[in-house]
Amino acid sequence: MAIARFNTTALLLGVVVLLGWSTPRSDAAEQPKKPNIIFILADDLGYGDLGCYGQVKIKTPNLDKMAKEGTRFTQAYAGSTVCAPSRNALMTGQHTGHCRIRGNANVSLEKQDTVVAVLLKALGYITGLIGKWGLGDTGTTGAPNKHGFDYFYGFVNQNHAHNYYPDFLWRNDQKAPIPANIQLKKNVAAKKVVYAHDLFTEEALQFIEKNKAGPFFLYLAYTIPHANNEAGKIAGMEVPSDEPYTKETWPQPQKNHAAMITRMDRDIGRIFELLTKLKLDDNTIVFFSSDNGPHQEGGGNPFFFRSSGPLRGFKRSLHEGGVRVPMIVRWSGKVPAGKTSDQVWAFWDFLPTVMELAGGKTPEGLDGISVVPTLLGQGKQKQHEYLYWEFHEQGFQQAMRMGEWKAVRDKVNGPLELYDLSKDLGEEKNVAAANPAVIQQLEKLFKGARVDSPNWPIKGGKK
Repeated sequence: MAIARFNTTALLLGVVVLLGWSTPRSDAAEQPKKPNIIFILADDLGYGDLGCYGQVKIKTPNLDKMAKEGTRFTQAYAGSTVCAPSRNALMTGQHTGHCRIRGNANVSLEKQDTVVAVLLKALGYITGLIGKWGLGDTGTTGAPNKHGFDYFYGFVNQNHAHNYYPDFLWRNDQKAPIPANIQLKKNVAAKKVVYAHDLFTEEALQFIEKNKAGPFFLYLAYTIPHANNEAGKIAGMEVPSDEPYTKETWPQPQKNHAAMITRMDRDIGRIFELLTKLKLDDNTIVFFSSDNGPHQEGGGNPFFFRSSGPLRGFKRSLHEGGVRVPMIVRWSGKVPAGKTSDQVWAFWDFLPTVMELAGGKTPEGLDGISVVPTLLGQGKQKQHEYLYWEFHEQGFQQAMRMGEWKAVRDKVNGPLELYDLSKDLGEEKNVAAANPAVIQQLEKLFKGARVDSPNWPIKGGKK
């Protein structure tokens, strides 16, 4: 009987295939490394509050440097004109006509909601949230650890976040006491020792250091320069020191407001210093923005510093000053340095943008588009047909941007105001009467831009 002769090489290759092994690729070292992603979010910082956006009184040297080393956007938009829905848009890639949270009410994300941290975690990212969440309290379906964040430290809801000297913060789903801060009443401390913002910066530095091997996603949601509403108009702008503005002749709340912003700028500088020290600059993309326009609370005065810049309105307005925000993006060697871009984009574009950067796939049915072609200067940039906002806290209001047209409706079934932003950035001249065809087109878009929500009915909006 003939004896079969086995080819040893063929046999080994067969075993390799059978067991799913693979031989090392010669180009393995050339495979692109997923970039680290940091999104730094200020709270109630106006379009005109930074030096690189025209501010002349408040010192922001590190953010101005970030703009010189990256790209500064002049037509970037927040998700809403108040914090919770704006953050919902940022995290889920949906605008306020579709996202779950459309106002600052006690509504939580649900398990089925798509959140960017979940998607990045599935791509191998270590994910961290430090600062203010606002999309669901601990113990609810909206808690941050239930939506993709490996690590969380900060405030779970926006009311607790008013207090810069709290007696506890949350570390994941456990209270982290701050015994040095003794409370007088809700959100107001009698003894102010430990400043929450400073804790956030230290936590952020530790997160970066711990996860320097990457890839990591850090969502650093500062609460500066939001007011402590409960502390009142005199003491509402809480900060350990009003330096470097102590000798200014300004009202004390304005000294404090400016000092808060400069303190945040200082700490953002520390983050960039650490990235440089760890040699992470070339593989870390950093976004900086604000959740909505400047506030007029706790002694804050948006007119004193011209915090909205050339724009009309501020927080709780759907005019440009309430929703157009500073946006700076820096990625050494990748995002063009010293560039100013007029690309129109919004918070709901963040999710598809970072998914493309991370090599992942964006889920279907979202409102956002990737702005990677604009960020990297490569390829053709897709444009939005329109941007849409709705707001429920003062009745029901809507706004839409279509090209250079901006439409605002300030009450249910009310007429549209219409502005040509190319000629009227300050939205001073309502040209609706002269452009009936444009109004007709916009009305059709408004009808298709939203779905009904049981939490946010059109009639009898949240007061």
